[in-house]
Amino acid sequence: MARFSRIEVALKMKETGMVPVFFHSDIEVCKKVVKACYKGGARIFEFVNRGDFAHEVFGELNKWSAKECPEMILGVGSVIDAGTTSIYIQLGANFVVSPILNAEMAKVCNRRKIAWSPGCGSLTEISYAEELGAEVVKIFPGEQVGGPEFVKAVKGPFPWSSIMPTGGVKPEKENLTKWFNAGVHCVGMGSQLMIKNTDGSFNYEAIEAKTSEAMAIIKEIRK
Repeated sequence: MARFSRIEVALKMKETGMVPVFFHSDIEVCKKVVKACYKGGARIFEFVNRGDFAHEVFGELNKWSAKECPEMILGVGSVIDAGTTSIYIQLGANFVVSPILNAEMAKVCNRRKIAWSPGCGSLTEISYAEELGAEVVKIFPGEQVGGPEFVKAVKGPFPWSSIMPTGGVKPEKENLTKWFNAGVHCVGMGSQLMIKNTDGSFNYEAIEAKTSEAMAIIKEIRK
């Protein structure tokens, strides 16, 4: 069962402004990345449903996170069907993110009052997603859909829409300023945050520092 309500999820997305996005098949790597982001100030984290047995990794990660990072709101991304949605909800996912808009997923999430953020690429899809109960909609791939200018255009007729772009978001002041000035609710960020060493292993201290830096930039922009 989810530890956080969909209202808490939406508010925390807004408050922190950033959702780290990550997947790895090694549970120990996942734990260290989540911990690094947590120490860097992140309080919401999207585990990507990718690869065989991803749900088993998530289940273990969620149990661990509840004890070691109690304020972290852990959810799942890259889910595209109702069946997979149900599996992750049973494993305690606090929110479900999708690259597409699937009405059957909305039904499953709404029955359990789980936050659902579908991927949208047009005003029509955004409107339909909100009709289906999405509080925060995802635009994906963010840059290819139209970038900050797309968000700005949507916010004209739909000032109430809460938008989270993923893809094309960088932990840099210039890039983040464009997105937040356009009116995003928060941003999703993956590989740009997950810094590696020269040997290909993850640099957890650098991930923590980059997370903290990005959140500080967002806070400054919002002033």
